[in-house]
Amino acid sequence: MAVLDIRQRTGWLFAGLIVAHIVLISTQVRTRGVPLFEVVTFGAFAEVQRWTTTGVSGVQDTWTNYFALQQVRAENERLRQENAQLQIRLQGERAEAQQARTLQELLDLRGKHTFATTGAGVTATPLVPSSVIGGGASPSFRTITIDKGTQAGIRADMAVIAPRGVVGRVVLPTPRASKVQLLTDGEAGAGALVERSRAQGVIEGTGEGLRLVYVPGTADIKVGDVVITSGIEGFYPKGLVIGQIQSIERTAGEYSQVAVRPAVDYTSLEAVLVVLTPPEAAAGDAPTDAEAKASSVDRAR
Repeated sequence: MAVLDIRQRTGWLFAGLIVAHIVLISTQVRTRGVPLFEVVTFGAFAEVQRWTTTGVSGVQDTWTNYFALQQVRAENERLRQENAQLQIRLQGERAEAQQARTLQELLDLRGKHTFATTGAGVTATPLVPSSVIGGGASPSFRTITIDKGTQAGIRADMAVIAPRGVVGRVVLPTPRASKVQLLTDGEAGAGALVERSRAQGVIEGTGEGLRLVYVPGTADIKVGDVVITSGIEGFYPKGLVIGQIQSIERTAGEYSQVAVRPAVDYTSLEAVLVVLTPPEAAAGDAPTDAEAKASSVDRAR
């Protein structure tokens, strides 16, 4: 064991002497006037510096890019929040613009129609603007709720209209709100005229739409004709648009089915006008058979 240790020590001593000899020789050998030892030493340390610089630069770049990425993420988040706020603001402005257009249409309607006459001439009937705040829960009874009631002068059976035409009539007024029966309700009805030919009949609600009934077989009507109120039933002012004739069926020379497309889109109502003074039939005008049926049918309902 001691002999092995002596041999190992001798081997290491011999290797050290060889390395020292090589170093001594390299200090004496010159390459282009520069000692070989210096060239080798410089080259080795230069590689160490190269790798060290590369590593430090890589760490710095990674650190810089990390912070830059964090800043970009923060900027993107800020821009997303600003975009969301702008989208919400744009939606609000669109809603306000649509509301302004609706109110302008109501003002135009309010200034255009006059419903009452006196001996001194034509006088405008007061119209109360109101907002729609709810709809009927029952599909069998088509109603909406408006935000004006008896405190604003609204009473039962007063007509409710919109810029495009007839909406319905008040059936249940309370001090601060009223329930309005839509004209499309299955229990609703109104006296009607075909605007072009002045043919008379009665508009009835079907729950989903409208139909024109009690039209004489000799009446001149066709698809596309505009149907307006006759005012004979005592609820609706005369001359308001109800809708357009959509289809016509005849059986044995009589009109068996006349479908009318409503002028008002009841699913998108936001604001309406309530006619404070119900219209009355003009004095001296004898009601026709169709008008009498409209009055009796609607009042019975």
